[in-house]
Amino acid sequence: MRHRRLSFSVMAAALLLGGVSPTFAQGRPASSAVDLARVAESLQPGEWVWAPQIAPFGPILIYVNLADQRATVYRNGVRIGVATVSSGRRGHETPTGVFTILQKDARHRSSTYNNAPMFYMERLTWDGVALHAGGLPGYPESHGCVHLPLEFARLLYGATDLSVTVVVAGDAASHVGGVPAGVAAPFATDGHPASAAPLDVPWRWTPEVSMEGPTTIILSKSDQAAVVLRNGVEIGRSRIALDDHDEQVHVLTLAEGADGVQRWIYAGVPGREAEAGSEVGAAIVGRLRAPHDFYTQVRASLRPGDTILVTPAPIGEGSVGQALTIMDAVDEPAGGS
Repeated sequence: MRHRRLSFSVMAAALLLGGVSPTFAQGRPASSAVDLARVAESLQPGEWVWAPQIAPFGPILIYVNLADQRATVYRNGVRIGVATVSSGRRGHETPTGVFTILQKDARHRSSTYNNAPMFYMERLTWDGVALHAGGLPGYPESHGCVHLPLEFARLLYGATDLSVTVVVAGDAASHVGGVPAGVAAPFATDGHPASAAPLDVPWRWTPEVSMEGPTTIILSKSDQAAVVLRNGVEIGRSRIALDDHDEQVHVLTLAEGADGVQRWIYAGVPGREAEAGSEVGAAIVGRLRAPHDFYTQVRASLRPGDTILVTPAPIGEGSVGQALTIMDAVDEPAGGS
């Protein structure tokens, strides 16, 4: 009887989280990177594929593409999982940018939306945006959160910790595979957009303002500038020369090999899938020129799992004149959707 009650509870939870059919609750198998890529291309709403054995160790990076409503999970720069998602509907759009997981709660309920279940919640902002299990109709339908298949959300929850970086990109209104280049302005600890002081010197470096947490470097091709964020707080900024005009977004994660050597590995984001798992070559590195002392300080501060986001967009306002979120942190937690 206890087993039957447990089974019923799981089934009821699945129905509460969007009314999806048992078919949609099934993951698709994959035994290799090639197999995963093939399966990922044919996922239908509510479906997912999870193959952690492809890369069993290393830092995790999550990339959510709003344009094609997919979430991709990379470990040590290698894709290990893909799921269809449902992001924020019109008027409740999911913010884009680079986030860190702030809080985890497997049995969370919303304090804003009628105590609605948000199972396997991984919070991205204190004002209510999170990854969690939810309805998956095949189009944006949430109040701003990223809805995941229930079992995929459970598996992801078990694989992540509070240091994981989540990149959200794309435009849910244009359902195409590529992602627009918008990045974002950082938010201050009171939840309001933070304006950085003008850079009246070639570079500045103030790591003491945020001593711990994941680091993200944003390289803007249009501004020819680099911004370094640690735990969502700007700790450095510099003028750079970046000879790269392909108008594409690139995401890299710092991975550590079995030999103990750290390498920058491409995450194969939508439109750049062929890059997945490849190491940054010397020719690519040679395209970036920055003040030597700034480069030295940044390099010494990096740890496995840190991220580089290369974009043709300016650092600041998004491509449609809308301020976007890099990382958000306010003092009081609130509900989500």
